[in-house]
Amino acid sequence: MSRSVNTAAKAGIGFGTCLAMVISWSLHQSVIWAIIHGILGWLYVIYYVIFI
Repeated sequence: MSRSVNTAAKAGIGFGTCLAMVISWSLHQSVIWAIIHGILGWLYVIYYVIFI
């Protein structure tokens, strides 16, 4: 069980990426911004928590 979960986690996007994209979409409704913030991942999430 843990082997398949570990493999799926490595193959997919990370939680920080997904969270950043959801936050970005909820604020901007823009695919381009969601992709950019998804690339930044946790950096954007931390920025959002501190400044917004």
